[in-house]
Amino acid sequence: MSGLLRRLFAPRWQHPDPAVRRQAIPRLDPAREEHRQALERLALDDDAEVRSAALARLDDPARLMALLDAAPASAELSRRLVELLSGRQGSLELGARIALVERLASPDLLAEIALQGDNQQLRLAALERLDDEEALIRQACDNGIAAVRHAAAARVQSEAGLARLAQSARRDRQVMRQARERLNRIRADAASLAAARERREALLADLERHASAPWEPLYAGRFRHLMREWSSLEDLPDAGQERRYQDACLRCRKVIGDHEAHQRSREAAHQRREDADQTREALVEALEESLDALTRSDGITDQDIASLRAQKQLLDNRWQALSDQHLPDEALRKRYDKARRGFDRLSQAWVRLEERAGEIERALHDGDDERLQALVEAVGWPEGLAPSPLLQRARTHLARESEATNGDDLEARLARFVDELDQFERLLESGAFKGASRLHQRLRQAAERLPDRQLQPHEARLKRLGARLAELRDWRGFVAGPKRDQLCQAIEALADEAGASDGALDRRHRQLVKEWKSLGDAAANREQSARFRAASDRIHDRLAPWRTRLDEERQRNLATRETLCEQLETLLAQPAEEADPDALRHIRDKAREQWRHASPVPRDQAEAIGRRFGRIRHELQALIDQRAHAIATAKRELIDEARGLLEQPLPAARRADQAKALQRRWRELGRAPKGEEQALWREFRGLCDQIFASREAERDDRAQRARERLEAMQALIDRLDAWHPASSDDQAVLDAAIRDAAALEPLPTGRRTEGMRRRWSGIVRARRERLERLAVIDEVEGWRAVQPLLAEHLAADADSLAGEASRDVGLPEGLSLAEDMRGAHARRNAARLEPSSPSEVAERLARVRVHLSLLAVGRVSHRDDPLRLAIQVERLNENLGRELSRAEEVRGVLRELLATGPVSPELWAHEVGELDRLLEHLTRLPPP
Repeated sequence: MSGLLRRLFAPRWQHPDPAVRRQAIPRLDPAREEHRQALERLALDDDAEVRSAALARLDDPARLMALLDAAPASAELSRRLVELLSGRQGSLELGARIALVERLASPDLLAEIALQGDNQQLRLAALERLDDEEALIRQACDNGIAAVRHAAAARVQSEAGLARLAQSARRDRQVMRQARERLNRIRADAASLAAARERREALLADLERHASAPWEPLYAGRFRHLMREWSSLEDLPDAGQERRYQDACLRCRKVIGDHEAHQRSREAAHQRREDADQTREALVEALEESLDALTRSDGITDQDIASLRAQKQLLDNRWQALSDQHLPDEALRKRYDKARRGFDRLSQAWVRLEERAGEIERALHDGDDERLQALVEAVGWPEGLAPSPLLQRARTHLARESEATNGDDLEARLARFVDELDQFERLLESGAFKGASRLHQRLRQAAERLPDRQLQPHEARLKRLGARLAELRDWRGFVAGPKRDQLCQAIEALADEAGASDGALDRRHRQLVKEWKSLGDAAANREQSARFRAASDRIHDRLAPWRTRLDEERQRNLATRETLCEQLETLLAQPAEEADPDALRHIRDKAREQWRHASPVPRDQAEAIGRRFGRIRHELQALIDQRAHAIATAKRELIDEARGLLEQPLPAARRADQAKALQRRWRELGRAPKGEEQALWREFRGLCDQIFASREAERDDRAQRARERLEAMQALIDRLDAWHPASSDDQAVLDAAIRDAAALEPLPTGRRTEGMRRRWSGIVRARRERLERLAVIDEVEGWRAVQPLLAEHLAADADSLAGEASRDVGLPEGLSLAEDMRGAHARRNAARLEPSSPSEVAERLARVRVHLSLLAVGRVSHRDDPLRLAIQVERLNENLGRELSRAEEVRGVLRELLATGPVSPELWAHEVGELDRLLEHLTRLPPP
């Protein structure tokens, strides 16, 4: 029952019957809040007719937009919103409608408003909210306002959209042309990007092939050239290309690094050879100095001979070890042979002296001077060599006898004694114990032969120097004693050591023996000598099996070296006609490596086999040099071709291609001699660098010119952006800027250029619009100068309509009119002679007002819709030939206003306010 009461007493707009609800809608007043809420609920009714009737009573677009969020699928609600926002119904101001359109999110509603809006700004605001390309294409093709069509076409970006626009926009040829130009530009950019990608791929393929190629002299230069080519490309590589580029660069750097490591290895081997030569030279110099020192010394003892023999043995061992690795230089080998001959002559003389030492002692004891002289001559002591003590005694005895016989001069002997005394002091100061000891013994013998009166002034000095010699002998003994004991303990410990390897044991044993011999006779005693010799014999017995194995290994190495020499001799006996120097160099290096591995060899045969290998190596090097010289001649011819290519007047790209062909031929030739190869390569690379530099310079020039055009275009854009025309006469400035921009074409393709073009188009469009508005202002200002004439025409019209005789209005004094305005003035005078009906004059005046309204604010009231449509049709028909500017349209409207008459004062009073308002609106400038 309560539900029935509610239905009986409920408002009619809530009735279940849709017809009853529709009948109740006219009774609802939208100005009342509760009725407005009822209408909003009915606007969402289930019945379509109810919704349409309710929406017809609502004229607040903001409230309807809120309802649209609740019912987005309501066709009636969308249609009503379009009617209100487009200006076909309602009285909402243009600014408010634009603000509401900017809040609207429905693409369909925005598209309809852009198509049906009564004002250009409204349509542009709706178009700005559209993002769908299909909707933009529709607007560019079907919109009735050219500015909206152009704005929509400018926002179409895809290639497919521009193609459709170029085919479908038959209504506006400018849209078709711009779409076709942008489409061609996009396709050109795509083609340019594809070509750039192909160039990058080709360059990447060349770099990968280069990374897989072996090293050759041009390898690093070619790699640097490819890197420069890669960095000079304007487009950006993708991640895959960048990864491939980095991998190829790593492989190229590895090839270069391996070659540099190989070069360093070869340089190290060369350095080792140089070190070996220096070591040999130092050994030979040491032996020569020792022999020369014996020559300059006052006497030779057993210790001197033993030391010289030990040094000679060490020299032979070191010389043999170094010869196993590298053959000595011929001049150095001759010096070595000469030093050995000097040692052999001294050694043989010492052997002869030792064989006759006993007989010489007996001859000295018996005073048999004749026998003593024969023995001294039989010894055959070398000339210039210091004698031994025994031989010195024999010579002194023979000299004394000869002096006694010949009456030698006493003054000469005394002078010689003083000189030797000075020399003795110098030897003591330098610490030369052996020489000083021998010279002291000779001085004592000479002092015994001098008379006491002549010896007395020098005897004290001789004793003092003798004391210094004894002190030096004691000091040597003091130092050498602990050292000998330490060496005995060390060699005994070495003999008892069980964990040492045979090679290390032998090296340590040789070192200890060398240190023992270096002590000479200082602090020497039989017990320590016997201990040291016994420990050394134990080590020799322990190393005997190792030495046997070492001898067998030396025999195997000798056989290996002989086989290697036979193989190389066979190769040299029948060399190939076109043997590759690099292959021969490889054979040479391998042979050296095998020779070094087959080491050591027996000492007695090392020199002979070394000389044989050296002769073979020199012959092989001569063959390599012969082939390398032929290659050097061919490379000089390539250098001449490159120099001629540099002088030919060819395009840089073609010259660079020919230079690349020359580089390929250079790589195929092989290597010239080592020093000459580098010089030839530097010269050839310098010529090629000049060729490639000219090509790079040409590319840089083109790029620089393109950058200069871009910078000039940017400066032109900035200048035009900062320029705001103040008069319509400034059109020449804009035309000059457009000509300057056309002179800068073509600009390089790219994103920056595209952005600059878009910005340039926007600035030019804005400046043209401002100039157009200034031209309109000039027309309006010119019209204001015609106001006195218009006032006279209105007065004449009033008089004519009042029944007075029609009169012609003349031009006021000082007023100059253009030809079209003079024609309008004449038509106005003629209209009073044959006046039209008041309704026709009112309609013509209304057309003028509506036309001005369209030009000024872009919309008219609903009652003037027929006139608006008629005017728009006329404007479209006129635009088929040439589209009039806005200033020309305003001038035409004002011309028509001047020609319209006769106008009654009442009609003019009714229209003049709106006309003045519209003219005032036309004089407003947009913000700069």
